[in-house]
Amino acid sequence: MSTSLRPLRVLAFGLGLLAALPARGGDLVVSAAVSLTEAFQELGRRYEARHPGTKVVLNTGASDKLLQQILAGAPADLFASADQVAMDKAVAQKAVDPATRATFAGNALVLIVPADAKGPASPAALLDPKVRRVAVANPASVPAGRYAREALEAQGLWAAVEAKAVFGQSVRQCLDYVARGEVDAGFVYATDAAVQAGKVRVAATVPTRTPVTYPIALVAGTRQAEAARAFVALVVSAEGREVLARFGFTAP
Repeated sequence: MSTSLRPLRVLAFGLGLLAALPARGGDLVVSAAVSLTEAFQELGRRYEARHPGTKVVLNTGASDKLLQQILAGAPADLFASADQVAMDKAVAQKAVDPATRATFAGNALVLIVPADAKGPASPAALLDPKVRRVAVANPASVPAGRYAREALEAQGLWAAVEAKAVFGQSVRQCLDYVARGEVDAGFVYATDAAVQAGKVRVAATVPTRTPVTYPIALVAGTRQAEAARAFVALVVSAEGREVLARFGFTAP
């Protein structure tokens, strides 16, 4: 898309506090897992170019925390999570319309190390005493952490890695820890590793017991249902899949 297009407004939630202007009445607010940031920014620009009367406001963060915001009454028209667990919670708590739920992308969990460090070459190598700090997203609230815990449990490694874990509040926080060399290794998605390709290196792709998939659904009671459905249609279209693939996502 042309770089002359109006840039998306992005709402960033840190420690539960809104760090941007609140959404306006004519906006389409998309609360999406932070790993979707770059891909959804591109999709948002394309959507706005075709729907000049609607502005897309992208609110990114850890999936469970985004759901908490929605339940607390924060403005949102769409919810896109990084695992089915968060969306299941949204359905159970009637935060979204289950009839609109669609799984639109896949990803892979990877073990990364600082680009200029040798680092561990596999999850099993994390047991080496030289490896002291491992970034893992908090499994209690972040899908990437749930995927990592399940994968490590399957290999009998979770207890040992948990003892070395530096828990991040989002997958991007774990990425930053590794990029800055504050930890010896960390677990993120393949798409996140690509964002910091010059600062981190993928040491291994980690098999997950549960496939890494991303569902999206309309938030219950949205006043922008028509616009929200149109955005979902773009996301799941061939064009949307092409955009997602360009940012490293796979078909679900």
